[in-house]
Amino acid sequence: MFCYQCEQTAKGTGCTVLGVCGKQPEVAALQDLLLYTLMGLSQVAVAGRKVGVSDPDVNVFTVKAAFSTLTNVDFDPDRFLVLITEAAGKRDRLKATVKAAGGKNDFSEGASAFVPKTTVEELIKQAEPFGLKSYPAATPDILSLMHTVLFGIKGVSAYADHALILGQQDDSVFAFVHEGLAAIQRADLSLDDWVALALKCGAAALKAMELLDAGNTGTYGHPVPTNVPLGHKKGKAILVSGHDLKDLEALLKQTEGKGITIYTHGEMLPTHGYPKLKKYNHFYGHYGTAWQNQIREFPGFPGAILMTTNCIQRPKIEYKDNLFTSGMVGWPGIPHVSDLNFKPVIDKALSMPGFQEDKNGKEVTVGFARNAVLGVADKLVGAVKSGAIRHFFLVAGCDGAKPGRNYYAEFVEKIPKDCVVLTLACGKYRFFDQELGDIGGIPRLPDAGQCNDAYSAVQIASALAKAFNVPVNGLPLSMILSWYEQKAVCILLALLHLGIKGIRLGPSLPAFITPNVLDVLVKNFDIKPIGTADGDLKAILG
Repeated sequence: MFCYQCEQTAKGTGCTVLGVCGKQPEVAALQDLLLYTLMGLSQVAVAGRKVGVSDPDVNVFTVKAAFSTLTNVDFDPDRFLVLITEAAGKRDRLKATVKAAGGKNDFSEGASAFVPKTTVEELIKQAEPFGLKSYPAATPDILSLMHTVLFGIKGVSAYADHALILGQQDDSVFAFVHEGLAAIQRADLSLDDWVALALKCGAAALKAMELLDAGNTGTYGHPVPTNVPLGHKKGKAILVSGHDLKDLEALLKQTEGKGITIYTHGEMLPTHGYPKLKKYNHFYGHYGTAWQNQIREFPGFPGAILMTTNCIQRPKIEYKDNLFTSGMVGWPGIPHVSDLNFKPVIDKALSMPGFQEDKNGKEVTVGFARNAVLGVADKLVGAVKSGAIRHFFLVAGCDGAKPGRNYYAEFVEKIPKDCVVLTLACGKYRFFDQELGDIGGIPRLPDAGQCNDAYSAVQIASALAKAFNVPVNGLPLSMILSWYEQKAVCILLALLHLGIKGIRLGPSLPAFITPNVLDVLVKNFDIKPIGTADGDLKAILG
C-alpha cells in the first residue's frame, strides 16, 4: 500500500500500512486497480473521440468510478469488485464501437487489455504492480505532476457526479477526464506537457463546478441569507451529512408529516439557504461541525444518520446500527440506499428516542452565495472606496484533524474590524460561529456555501474586479486556503488556471508536490505555505 492523496497522510509522506482515513490495504489495492482499469477504458475513449465516438454510458461511469476512489468515499471491497468488472466490460464494448467507426483497434497490451479476475482476493493480488509509484514517469517531478493531475481528476469527477445527479453535464469535462487518465499511462510527455495538463484539469474543474452550481441553483433556487439554529427540537430526528442536495430533498419529502425533524451536519449546513429546501417546516437546524468530528459527535445524536457522498469515517459501535449511506459513499456492513427510497432510514429514526427536550443555541447565517453578495456589490464597492472596508479575505477549504489547523481560527480572530472574511467549505467550522458583526450592514463573515461553491467565490471576485476596473489579482483580496482531499486539489488547479496569484495554502503543502514542482508554482503563481497568523496578516496588510 502507498497512498498520499490527502493532507493527513502518515508522517507527511504516505500511508504504507493502513490509511489514516481508515482505508485498509486491501481497499487501497482495489482502488489502485480500478484506476488502472479506468486508464485503459480512457485510452479507448480517447481513441473513440478521434473518430466521433463518445459513449454517454462510459462517460458517466468513468466519473462515478473515479469519484469512488476519492478520500473518505467508498471503503467496501465488494463494490470495487463490481466497478472493476464493469470498467473492463465497458472498455471492451467500446473497443468494438471504435473499431466499427474506423478508429484505432490495436489495444493488445497494458491497461487497455487488462483482464480482471472474478474475486476480491484475486483482484487484490492482481493489483500489486499497479500502485501510484508504478506510473511510467521519467523523473520524480513528472511523477509528481502525474499524481497532481490524477488527484485533480478525482475532484473533478466528484463535482461532475454531483452535477449529473441534478441533470447537468458537459462533454468537455468527460473528454478531459479521459484524456488525463489515459495520459498517465504515457511515457512520452514532458514536464511542460504535464504542467499544461494540470492547468487543463483546472479548466475542467471550473466547468464541473459551474455545472453543479447550475444544477443546485436551477433546481433549488439561489441561496438567500438564512439563520440556522445550532440547537434542537424535542422529537424524532434524522441527521444528514455529506454534500448531496437531491438526497436531502428526497428525504424531506418522504418525512413530511411523520413527526421527524431533519438536521444537517458538516458540508450540508449551507443547504438551509436554498429556497426550495427552506420551505419544509421540519427542516430545522444544524448539529455538529466538520466531517472529522463525526466519531465524537454522532454517538450523541438520538436518531438515524445518513451519509451522502463523502466524507465517511470508520463508524464507531455507538452509532453503527443507526448509520446509512447513499450515492457513491459506502462502508462494509452499513446499509446502502441506492434508489432514493429512504424508508429504512425513516423507520430507524421512528424506532429511536429522538431528542427529549428542546435546546436553544447559537444561530449562524448561511446563504451568501454569488447572487446574495453581488446583490449588494454597489455597497461593497462604495465601502471600499470610502475606506470602510480595507480588505477582503477568502478563508476557505477543507477541515481536518491534523495539528496546525487552529491557524485558520486565529487568523480570522485577528483580522482587523475593517475587513470582510468570505468563507466556504468545512474549513469554516474552525470559526463559523464567531460573531464578527458587520460593516455598514455588510456581514463581516458571509458564508458562501459548500466546497463546490468555490465557483461562487470566483464569480464574486470577477464581478468585483469588473466593478473596480482592475484584474482579479489587483483586488484588495487575499485567499487563505486549507486543503484535505482531492476536491481541494482540483479547486486549487481551477484557481491557477484562472491565473490567481498569491494564494496561501496549508496547513501543510501536499506530499506529492516535489521541490521542483513547488518552485514552478512559486515562480508562476506566487503560491506559498501559510506561516503564522500575525506574520501573514502583516505581510498582506502591511
